[in-house]
Amino acid sequence: MSLESISRKDFIKNSSILLATGASVFTATHTIAAESAHSGSTQRFNSTNTAKSFTLKNVRLETGFEYEDAEVSHTKTELFTVEIKDGKIKAILPNKPKADAIDAKGLLMLPAFKDMHIHLDKTFYGLPWKANQSKLRSVRDMIAYEQKIIPGLLKTSIPRTEKLIELMQSHGTNYARSHVNIDPTSGLESLRNLEKALENKKDTFQAELVAFPQHGIYYTKTEQLMKEAAKMNIDFIGGLDPYTIDGAIERHMDLIIQLAIDNNKGIDIHLHESGESGMKTINYLIDKVIENPVLKGKTFISHSFALAYLDKKNTDEIAEKLGHAKVGIISTIPFGRTIMPIPTLYKYGVDVMTGNDSIIDWWNTFGSGSILQKANLAAQLYGYRTEFDLSRILKLATHNILPLDDKGNQVWPKAGNKADVVLVDASCSAEAVSRVSAVKSLIHQGKIVF
Repeated sequence: MSLESISRKDFIKNSSILLATGASVFTATHTIAAESAHSGSTQRFNSTNTAKSFTLKNVRLETGFEYEDAEVSHTKTELFTVEIKDGKIKAILPNKPKADAIDAKGLLMLPAFKDMHIHLDKTFYGLPWKANQSKLRSVRDMIAYEQKIIPGLLKTSIPRTEKLIELMQSHGTNYARSHVNIDPTSGLESLRNLEKALENKKDTFQAELVAFPQHGIYYTKTEQLMKEAAKMNIDFIGGLDPYTIDGAIERHMDLIIQLAIDNNKGIDIHLHESGESGMKTINYLIDKVIENPVLKGKTFISHSFALAYLDKKNTDEIAEKLGHAKVGIISTIPFGRTIMPIPTLYKYGVDVMTGNDSIIDWWNTFGSGSILQKANLAAQLYGYRTEFDLSRILKLATHNILPLDDKGNQVWPKAGNKADVVLVDASCSAEAVSRVSAVKSLIHQGKIVF
């Protein structure tokens, strides 16, 4: 298939196929077409484009709010020319471009999306379809299952990870925080394979890594492996349900905290536990962060389901404590009976992020790869229906970068910003969230990915 003919549909279709040999696989070569205003010819750019500078014309940017009865009723936009050079936005100009500018065709420019909780090393994506097994219910059941399947999956984990990254890119994501298994079954091989996949994608994708003891630290003999991983090229020390899996909150958490301090890493733990043990772990971690201020702003609790079962008074109290300690919450926006108190967390200044978590793996049958879809789900769950509220919840997809501030002042993009952007088929942020609008192009650090 030539660069000239591949379509977005072909890109996603090919991303679902993995040759059984595990050999090098199809690399995304999505193209963006630009009609030359001067000659009418078509220029095509792909992920191998090495141009250090280019210009986009007919770029739709948000410029302010319109009001009706003191309520935001509409988002104003205009068309601009955007110059990109050396990985940054060089200038934002009136829409009078040079002849060779790439035509963005009125698409809306937004900050590129960030998936802040995903397991790039663990997926069935790229293999034949396989739904979850109903008999696998507890975390310990899943650990036992992983111990059986991981050795075989490691053989093709590099190309499958690359396919998963390409799926995420097709939905506008150029940055991820990936947890990676550190366990006696895979040793450090999952980490090494993930590092190889990320190296292969380094020009179009960026990730930070969490050393994740998926099989417990003491439930299986993982302590020494975690110590080794902490000295490697990872960014966060992870953890898993200390009471349920390892039987002791303090012993599990103390190791994680010490490894983070000793190795200048952050913390990002999985906490599925609800009830008393879940709240004890949350409060214990908050207290330790306050004792060790170096961890403020670098400590996160993923899932944190215990927060979903509190009454309003206790929710406000713990949200205030989290905000004061600068401990963030990363939620996959679960629904059913586990509705997280995200609006309250925002109220107290807690850093809230989201991610796809598992994409078509043995933990989760679902997962589209779209972070914009997560913002849409949050809007539905928390009743964000107005133009203003929909535009605000876009921050879940972009990790707090918004085109307009709450007063309607344009704050993004500005000259000097990183050229990490998406072009979406929407009139404004609110529509993009409400309709999960199609991503038509992704630019990563000034490189056109597709």
